[in-house]
Amino acid sequence: MMTQWRFCSVFLLSLACVLPSLTLAAEAITANVPVPMLAAKAFVLRDANTGSLLVANQPDMLVEPASLTKVMTAYLTFEAIKQKRLSLTQPLPVSQKAWKVEGSKMFIDTTMQVTVDELLHGLIIQSGNDAAITLAEGIAGSEELFASLMNKKAAALGMKNTHYVNATGLPDPTHVTTARDLSLLANALIHDFPQDYARLYSQKSYTFNKITQPNRNRLLFIDPSVDGMKTGHTESAGYCLISSAKRGDFRLISVVLGTASDNVRAAESQKLLNFGFQFYESKRIYEAQQPITQQRVWKGTASQVALTVAQPVYVTLPQGEYANMKANLRIPAPLQAPLSAGQVVGKVEFSLQGKVMFSEPLVTAQAVPQANIVARLLDQIRLYLQ
Repeated sequence: MMTQWRFCSVFLLSLACVLPSLTLAAEAITANVPVPMLAAKAFVLRDANTGSLLVANQPDMLVEPASLTKVMTAYLTFEAIKQKRLSLTQPLPVSQKAWKVEGSKMFIDTTMQVTVDELLHGLIIQSGNDAAITLAEGIAGSEELFASLMNKKAAALGMKNTHYVNATGLPDPTHVTTARDLSLLANALIHDFPQDYARLYSQKSYTFNKITQPNRNRLLFIDPSVDGMKTGHTESAGYCLISSAKRGDFRLISVVLGTASDNVRAAESQKLLNFGFQFYESKRIYEAQQPITQQRVWKGTASQVALTVAQPVYVTLPQGEYANMKANLRIPAPLQAPLSAGQVVGKVEFSLQGKVMFSEPLVTAQAVPQANIVARLLDQIRLYLQ
């Protein structure tokens, strides 16, 4: 029986249009591009198309997330709405705890019934701690139980160094995260809830109870390509900002932590985003279900099967490197029927200068049933003789 890897090489196709879908790739920092110098304790730049980390400084240093915590609070709220455990028009009661909480507020009180949609606006645009607690209690019954949901979701998203104890981001020595983890969370929210992200995170102000408060994300006012995310600040955490910008079909997510002022966090985040768009480019290589290759099938009713990818595949590289990129199709064993549609049978690897940068599973485009016993025996003999 033939067991060696089957290998075929094709040149990378550079396509002009890019689909707004996510292909998660192995996390890697691309070499040969200098890391910018920022006045921040930690920062990362993540490509939303591939999920890859492009630039990082102290990405795994434990930090206080401050109000960046509310990105997870929003994620779990969007998830509860999607799962029909909440609705946007559903009113939630305001507890004494939510009313009395310190820090930034949307100014709700215990006499009010506030809708989930109003609370989301207060959470995301006004950074209301009262909104965060009210949503947490509405979803889990208490903020403490909600924090356990936050930690469970963080683990599911691969946030390995994050631990939540509240929904607001108020300081606690065990309430910690990292720049890397925050970029994973931001990318997941944009990918999993694109309509909610687009509807809420780009709003520049919100009025509730006759009180108008501006969005604290200054980049929304100075860079038209920026469409979210979230600011955070405590005395111990410093001034922090997660921001996302999209230019053409290339979206970047920056996380800048521990700066000295509101002005500095905005300026350094702008610098990091501009660096990414200047030095990198992202292209769609394959569309979902696009036939990539035809491969021999043994013992089946068909002798060939088309191989494809289940989702759009993107590759993000330093500017000018696409001409040097190659895609290698790797199929570890002869394909033998029966094969089901969408069955993983190999992978496509994208390499640059001999180094594999990304990979994506290869799947069958259609099912191939087994042939009759005579045809199967003949193919078995042919395989043996190869």
